[in-house]
Amino acid sequence: MVRPCRHRLGEKLTAQWTAHLCGLCLALRGDHGQLARVVTNYDGLLISVLTEAQSGSAQAGRRTAGPCPLRGMRTASVAHGEGARLAAAVSLVLASAKMRDHVADGDGLLARGPVALAARRVAAGWDRAGARTGADVGFDTAVLLDAVDRQTGIETLAGPGTPVLTVTEPTETATAAAFAHTAVLAGRPHNAGPLAEAGRLFGRLAHLLDAVEDRETDAASGAWNPLTATGTSLVEARRLADDAVHGIRLALREVEFADAGLAHLLLVHEVRRSVDRAFGTVPVCASHGSGPHDPPPRHPHGGGNPYAGGPYGGGNPYAGGGGVPGGGSGGGGFGEFGPGPAARPPRRGFWAGCGMFWLLCCTCKLCCAKEYEGPWSREKREGCCHKCDCDGCECCCPCDGC
Repeated sequence: MVRPCRHRLGEKLTAQWTAHLCGLCLALRGDHGQLARVVTNYDGLLISVLTEAQSGSAQAGRRTAGPCPLRGMRTASVAHGEGARLAAAVSLVLASAKMRDHVADGDGLLARGPVALAARRVAAGWDRAGARTGADVGFDTAVLLDAVDRQTGIETLAGPGTPVLTVTEPTETATAAAFAHTAVLAGRPHNAGPLAEAGRLFGRLAHLLDAVEDRETDAASGAWNPLTATGTSLVEARRLADDAVHGIRLALREVEFADAGLAHLLLVHEVRRSVDRAFGTVPVCASHGSGPHDPPPRHPHGGGNPYAGGPYGGGNPYAGGGGVPGGGSGGGGFGEFGPGPAARPPRRGFWAGCGMFWLLCCTCKLCCAKEYEGPWSREKREGCCHKCDCDGCECCCPCDGC
């Protein structure tokens, strides 16, 4: 859901953003092996960002990572420590839930017995790994698993007239727990309450925007969508989204930060832009007319969020199909938004996408190509080393007085 352009971030915040993104990726690899890196995602790193923003230990929480082919063989200063590990634990548990959901639905190659068996083993391994890492940092991942389990029953019972917030509740609960625990890691337990509120509203937004983005696609395919199932109009969805954006801003005002810069930009300004993108109301950029599609700082995994068009079918770890909070909209959100549902080419299956991902890695196209096709989504993307085309345009606004 959070996809900032590097020109809106500026040089300092871009470096911080990249440090957290690479830190999450390396935390996954360090604790759980190379395969776990595919669950790296933009929104998951918010956990690491919030932890550091409260503790104020930016330099102490950094280490120099060695050359990586996914960074063009450059070294980098990356975040490490408990914040990155908590982000890794949350990402693993929710990704495993998404994979099990696809197995249960028999999607693509996962309809075949041997492939489904292998996927179940991977998912079970990620569950255990996430639980171990969560326990290491004092976070009980059972709250996430409980949210996943409850979502199935809620979606089964939901129908016309059911409040859509009933459907989003498991997502809100899971995200609130993860956000609140960053206060514990940062040694500021008094921040847990407002951060839980910010997380609850962020989870609501992730679920709602995912449903909005996939509404037409789900209608065409017959997939379950929370807005369609409950009869919620786009006008009402926008009202709820705007209220959530405002609520996040108010909740963050109650949080004691050591350095709020990056957290504020991501959770206030970029979240608001995400709402505008989802509802098609982003102002056109004055210099190149691509305001809704400003490219974010790129990372090894193509679009930066493997949930978006990745093996789990959607950018929102809480979203996308019965059994995973976020519903059956199959989404692009915890979130990432592209040109819109109608413009999306057919996705590759899980294993075909994995094969293409490693081919792109080995040929350095992920970092060096001017444009390449996403391994799972098949959407056009830029290599992470390619120049952002935002060129200081008028859409790259400052803090607009908040």
